[in-house]
Amino acid sequence: MARLDAGELAIRLGRHAEAVCRHYLSSGHRAGRYWQVGDVRNAPGRSMFVRLVGPETGKGAAGKWQDSATGEHGDLLDVIRKSCGLVDFKEIADEARTFLALPHPEPEPGDRDWRPVSVPTGSPEASRRLFAMAKPIGQTLVETYLRNRAITALHETASMRFHPRCYYRADENAPTETWPAMIAAVTDPAGTMTGAHRTWLDPDGFSEARLGRAPIETPRRAMGDLLGSAVRFGMGSEVATAGEGIETVLSVRSVLPMMPSMAALSAAHLSAILFPPTLRRLYIARDNDPAGDRAMATLVERASGAGIETVVLTPRLGDFNEDLRLLGHDALAARLRDQVASQDIARFMSLAA
Repeated sequence: MARLDAGELAIRLGRHAEAVCRHYLSSGHRAGRYWQVGDVRNAPGRSMFVRLVGPETGKGAAGKWQDSATGEHGDLLDVIRKSCGLVDFKEIADEARTFLALPHPEPEPGDRDWRPVSVPTGSPEASRRLFAMAKPIGQTLVETYLRNRAITALHETASMRFHPRCYYRADENAPTETWPAMIAAVTDPAGTMTGAHRTWLDPDGFSEARLGRAPIETPRRAMGDLLGSAVRFGMGSEVATAGEGIETVLSVRSVLPMMPSMAALSAAHLSAILFPPTLRRLYIARDNDPAGDRAMATLVERASGAGIETVVLTPRLGDFNEDLRLLGHDALAARLRDQVASQDIARFMSLAA
């Protein structure tokens, strides 16, 4: 197949503008002839509009978008680039071709620019490439894994994807294996992807012993630049929750589904998390262990120094996913209702809680 230039790829994407938006801008919704979302990085909100209907090229073309809050504008290739954290045009074009189910062109003799450029293992660029190769979590093993851990609040999860055959090596001398994996994008407060987190999953199903993780030595690993960054669910509020693990944060969101949340991925990284510029009150969803104690104390001190109010959320058991799985949603809701500020209960807590 002949290569398609950027213009032709943008036209083809525009023919399927609503499907592109549903896939890459899943936090938004259709509003008449437009798709409405917070921004091109898939934040919730209403300031960005994507044309779903229009000519293939020129003014008002299908797929053209503009963010009224920032003045940014572009086409659906820009949506793919920014929502996936991609840099090189080849990566963007490959992602577009994959979405459109088009064959990928073979390199032409002497075409050096078309050859894949190697990047350092574990780098932010390698993280972005891995995330771009994965797919949304709906109807995948990732969704099954989370639901088996009693997590049903799966809205605003564009930061997570599913990779069916993610490489794994126990150490540098061990053979390479492939396992299905949950891939999470790690981003800084501006939304730039700085790393990725991998959770390898057991394709044979869930067990209490491994909680759905693959039967390997280290089923969770991070790559890229993590310090200060986090896996984010929802954005743009002066109130947010921060916790260590993805499952911990999503368990809290099962009761507080509208509250923006950040998973720092470890106690050490939780204590060093960077604060969004709009943040005024931070809920710390701590783990009940000595590392959680230390992370909580450091984070409270840092936030207070930045003029940010802190509220510590403490689980009854070891962490909030244990509370959700073993005690149930109603018990977790009752415990959080006693710890969350009254004004935030009305704003962020599910009516069912």
